[in-house]
Amino acid sequence: MKSLQNTLYVTTKDSYLFWENECIAVRIGGEDKVRIPSHTLDSILCFGNTTVSTPLIRYCGERGIGLSFLSENGAFYGRIQGPVSGNVLLRQRQFISCSDPVFAARMSADFLCGKLLNEKNMLLRAAREAKDADIASKLRLKADEIAAIARELKEPAGLDSLRGLEGSAASVYFSCFDDMLHAQDRGLKFETRSRRPPRNEVNAVLSFVYMLLKNDLQSALEAVGLDPACGYLHTLRPGRPALALDLMEELRAPLCDRLVLTLFNRGQLKKKDFTSELGQFTIEEKGRKTILSAWQERKRENIQHPFLKEKIEIGLIPFVQAQLLARVLRGDLDEYPPFIWR
Repeated sequence: MKSLQNTLYVTTKDSYLFWENECIAVRIGGEDKVRIPSHTLDSILCFGNTTVSTPLIRYCGERGIGLSFLSENGAFYGRIQGPVSGNVLLRQRQFISCSDPVFAARMSADFLCGKLLNEKNMLLRAAREAKDADIASKLRLKADEIAAIARELKEPAGLDSLRGLEGSAASVYFSCFDDMLHAQDRGLKFETRSRRPPRNEVNAVLSFVYMLLKNDLQSALEAVGLDPACGYLHTLRPGRPALALDLMEELRAPLCDRLVLTLFNRGQLKKKDFTSELGQFTIEEKGRKTILSAWQERKRENIQHPFLKEKIEIGLIPFVQAQLLARVLRGDLDEYPPFIWR
């Protein structure tokens, strides 16, 4: 089993990264702040105005360390990677399967089945923990609605029909997101899902954490030799990691939504951790560090994988799901087993 390595998140403005003596160093204002042995890292995420030395870029490419650049609020700018790894025959099968509408629909249904069942389980968990009987009843009712939509995925359907079912389930799920949110700052509300731009603090954090998951999935797919851009459910577009977005669907609720709710419900994120301008909310540096620290801690926790029946670190879930997808493409598995958190 692959071992979980660390991700270096660089959030301080005007940081300068360089490589020296097998270490990756961060210099701020002419002073070296930290040195990290390079063999402990598998990726580096640079937020905002960060400068990187050319030798470090070369070193990351040679060692397979992902180097990504994002805005302060998590908008993706670009990614540097070394030579493509993996079996060309595996990628050939991936490309051929992507053009097969029956196979694409089957894979998409599997991804969405995992997504809807995880959303249902999220609502049921919140219902068990709810102190208000009316809210608990509402959450159970919404969970039943999502379960009913999930049963429709078993019927043969095209991609457009599957996307319609996913949209219906998302509407049900997010309609009661505020019922799971018990932030200490009463002004913190979800209201409705807004992406570009995020119209409140909760949406800003959701988008930020989804970005972290997408980066992990893209790295996992590349590690097992798959092309992150060639997906099934999401429309193919230049520069879009469609397959990473496909795999994200089943993992959003258990890995991202649960973490976001915990951060707000425990008071780890407050209104002072955000700024807004022209209706767009931005996470301040202190808030980003809180999120990234919680994300890293969460990835180190152990769970039993529902398909493998063995304990793994949460941070390895993207890698395991990418491996299972590769086994389906090779013909070693008859169908893809989505990750479902009971």
